[in-house]
Amino acid sequence: MKKNVFLLAALCAMGVVAAQAAGSTTSTGWISDSMCGAKHMGSGAACVKKCIEGGMKPVFVDPDKQVWAIDNPDAVKAFYGAKVTVTGSEDSGNKTIHIESIVAAK
Repeated sequence: MKKNVFLLAALCAMGVVAAQAAGSTTSTGWISDSMCGAKHMGSGAACVKKCIEGGMKPVFVDPDKQVWAIDNPDAVKAFYGAKVTVTGSEDSGNKTIHIESIVAAK
C-alpha cells in the first residue's frame, strides 16, 4: 500500500513539472518598476533601481509594452533597468509571470 501511495505521489509531481514546463514562454523585454512601468524602457536604469529601493516592485515589460508583475522578484535583482530575455510561466489573467531563467539580452 505504501508503495502505491509513493508511486501515485511521484506521478503527480512529474505531472505538475510537465504542466509548468509546457506553459513556459520566452520573451525579450525590460525589467522596470511598478510605478514607472514601460516609461523608462532602455533609458532609466537609475530610476528603476531607485524606485525599487524605495519600495516599488520589479516588473517585466514585454515588447508590446505590457507590464507583468513578477511573482518571484528575487530572480531579477541583478537586472534592474536592463534589457533581458526571460523564460517563465505567464498567468495572463492576473498579468503575472514566474521567471524560470533570465539573461541579459543582446
